Amino acid sequence: MQVDDALLTRLEKLSFLKVDEDKREEIVEQLSQIVSFVDNLTQLDTQGVDDNFAMNDKATFLREDVPTSNTSVSDDILKHAPQSQDHFFIVPKIIE
Repeated sequence: MQVDDALLTRLEKLSFLKVDEDKREEIVEQLSQIVSFVDNLTQLDTQGVDDNFAMNDKATFLREDVPTSNTSVSDDILKHAPQSQDHFFIVPKIIE
C-alpha cells in the first residue's frame, strides 16, 4: 500500500482530524513505516499454527465477586457537604 498525500487527506476526512501543512510530510513517512512493518507480517509462515493459539491453555482465573462497602470514604466526603442525610447529599429541588 502506498501512503501519499491523497491517502492522508482521505484519512483526515474519515477521522475528522486536521494535519498541519508542516507536519504532513512527517506523518506520511511515519504511516509508510507502519504499513511497511505490517506488510512484513504477511511473510510469516503460519502453516501448522493452531487458529486458537495462546501462550497458556488454562482459562483466565476468575475471582468470586463479593460486594463490599466502606462507609468511611463516603463519611469523609459528606462531612464537607453543606447538607447531608442518611449518606446522601441534600440539594435544592430543581424540577417541579
